Amino acid sequence: MAKKLRVGILFGGRSGEHEVSLLSAASVLGAIDRERFDVTPIGITKEGRWLAAADAHGLLNGGMSAVARRLRAGDPEATPGAKLLHEGIPTLLAPEPGCATVLDQNQGRGGQPSSAGAALDVVFPVLHGTFGEDGTIQGLFELAGIAYVGSGVLGSAAGMDKDVMKRLFVQAKLPIVKHVALLRADWEKSPRKAIALVERTLKFPVFVKPANLGSSVGITKAHNRKELGPALALAAKYDRKLIVEQGVGGKAMRAGQPARAREFEVAVLGNDEPKASVVGEIVPGKEFYDYEAKYLSEGSVPVIPAPITRAQSRQIREMAVAAFKACDLSGLARVDFLMEPGGKKRIFVNEVNTMPGFTRISMYPKLWEASGLSYKELITRLIELALERKAEKDKTTYSREE
Repeated sequence: MAKKLRVGILFGGRSGEHEVSLLSAASVLGAIDRERFDVTPIGITKEGRWLAAADAHGLLNGGMSAVARRLRAGDPEATPGAKLLHEGIPTLLAPEPGCATVLDQNQGRGGQPSSAGAALDVVFPVLHGTFGEDGTIQGLFELAGIAYVGSGVLGSAAGMDKDVMKRLFVQAKLPIVKHVALLRADWEKSPRKAIALVERTLKFPVFVKPANLGSSVGITKAHNRKELGPALALAAKYDRKLIVEQGVGGKAMRAGQPARAREFEVAVLGNDEPKASVVGEIVPGKEFYDYEAKYLSEGSVPVIPAPITRAQSRQIREMAVAAFKACDLSGLARVDFLMEPGGKKRIFVNEVNTMPGFTRISMYPKLWEASGLSYKELITRLIELALERKAEKDKTTYSREE
């Protein structure tokens, strides 16, 4: 029988997406193939403290229980997906017999590190947002020489920074919406100049975003100048760089209001030869697909596959792979698109997400499930891709040969 690979599932983190990471990690821990992998949970608290063994389980259990308490209290803002995960908490979090942790295997007498401990073969960083998918943790793995799931330092950083990402899209001749980038320092120094720049360059409504964040945290749709100032102030809380995008609208009207853009998502999987899933569409329950619409309310509806023409589907899937390559990504990414509601129905690349939500009911796994790859198989394939990428990097010589 082949030796099991030791996989570390890393979750939590210091970002505003800490709770989303817990949901994703609980789902991965429940679905990963235990016949092929020995699993080690590794948690990072909101304060940045690393935990292993029972402490890591405690972090996950505590975070999930907090969501469960909100559900029991009838909190309407409790994410509905958490209920499914909470019902399986005893199974998800029960330590597997013989599944030692990094701390267990690397401690000798008196809790001192022991060189006899077995190392992890690969890390699956189920971390979302800052310090998780922005290249920082990936740099640590590179220094340690550990295989890890997902994009490398450059791809992760580019995929997080919406300003840099858009520049790469332009270089790859991919269509993007009109936008303005400005620094928090410029906004704080002269709010009037910042607002004037936006109004001179773009037309309302606009979307104001922190350049480096995910899960729609800190994003606001501003319909006029009155709403623009508070939107910039909110985004400035989360990053030093701000992005303001012109809304994708059309002349078509629905119920007396301008029709809003259609939102599509594609899951991309692979390294040097990535493949795209079927196209899915998100129909937001709110005016746009913000944090609440993604995780807290039940009004948003995913439609898989999206009701579009074959030509549109082919175009979007080809653009998804091109965006993946433009940012030098690997492993996985979800690529998001906007289609204008009227006129030519032009399609724009909105952004890439290098570690998208990863619960069973998240769009990335659901898109691959609709494409013929189960959740369990998807996790296995991502681990294989991580090892393939590590083997490719190991071919590189880093010192001059004598």
